[in-house]
Amino acid sequence: MFKKVLIANRGEIAVRIIRACRELGIQTVAVYSEADRRALHVRYADEAYLLGPAPSRESYLRADKILDVARKSEADAIHPGYGFLAERDDFAAMCEEAGIAFIGPKASSIAAMGDKMEARATVIAAGVPVVPGTEDVGNLSNEELLAKAYQIGFPLLIKATAGGGGKGMREVKSLEEMPQLLLSARREAESAFGDGNVYLEKLVEGARHIEFQILADKHGNAIYLGERECSLQRRHQKLLEEAPSAALDEELRAAMGTVAVKAAQAVDYVNAGTIEFLLDKENNYYFLEMNTRLQVEHPVTEMVTGIDIVKEQIRIARGRNLTYQQADVKFNGHAIECRINAEDPYNNFLPSTGTITHSLLPTGPGVRVDTGVYPGFEITPYYDPMIAKLIVWGETR
Repeated sequence: MFKKVLIANRGEIAVRIIRACRELGIQTVAVYSEADRRALHVRYADEAYLLGPAPSRESYLRADKILDVARKSEADAIHPGYGFLAERDDFAAMCEEAGIAFIGPKASSIAAMGDKMEARATVIAAGVPVVPGTEDVGNLSNEELLAKAYQIGFPLLIKATAGGGGKGMREVKSLEEMPQLLLSARREAESAFGDGNVYLEKLVEGARHIEFQILADKHGNAIYLGERECSLQRRHQKLLEEAPSAALDEELRAAMGTVAVKAAQAVDYVNAGTIEFLLDKENNYYFLEMNTRLQVEHPVTEMVTGIDIVKEQIRIARGRNLTYQQADVKFNGHAIECRINAEDPYNNFLPSTGTITHSLLPTGPGVRVDTGVYPGFEITPYYDPMIAKLIVWGETR
């Protein structure tokens, strides 16, 4: 049993993890930057420790400082949330070496699925269908990528091997424009992830973005909690997610869910994760990538299954068996999540900063708001502009 969990994150996800810990009777430790001194997660936690200056590279990305706080506070586990250090295999390994439980997958699984090209090679070997692209594991030069583009065909996507969230991604319509797009994709990937390596993938036009939530314990049990429809995006970043998808029937859901579990088992996966697929107009589905962490949109799955995914993460990390078997997972009604972003719609939706002067949150049956802000809280330019999530449930879509 964990007595104390450190949350290595901020904002709404830190508040949400604190809530789960509190309901399980576990004490919580918050960490914060100078810009987040008055943040909600700092107020809610049992203890809070300053990490450093506002920029994330000097605070929330400082694994050494976070582990120092964990030792000082005598926390026996760390939950990384999403973003920051959540998909860093070296951080998971450092936690293990320090004798502190990492509430997430093993470092080897994060490494295997974190490099998108290695992930493709791994699931191909396990018989999972993937979008046609560059299957080679390793760094390919621009010349090699240009040569392979002919074989794949246009349109195609340049994608960062270490990335996500649309960073380092470019759509290519012709060979003529590709050299310049390769350079800009590599630059952006290097800036965002410290790794400028990219690979190519066929652009499946008109495809839906469908992801399956999976849970796996340390005893070989793995299940899927249904799917989420994440097709409504802007600049390759999700804006609205729902569960279940209107495009899937029971037969297709079972087939894709079984493949999702198979992909996770290919890397001996433990804890919560998400297998992302593209679904074309003929209902052919292709493995896209695996997110080796909790997803921003996990609440829609919680709303339709009644399963608290964060509590399950904590139980799994403690070495417990999964609370549920596949036959126990039932779907009830329909849920939709809207991301609430601090952006300026009159300036191409660029992040907007300032002080929140007024906040009126919706309430009532079937309404959930996950947030980390309140009236008087200052939105700074240092972090992601998503400040809250509105999740709603109904009997039907």
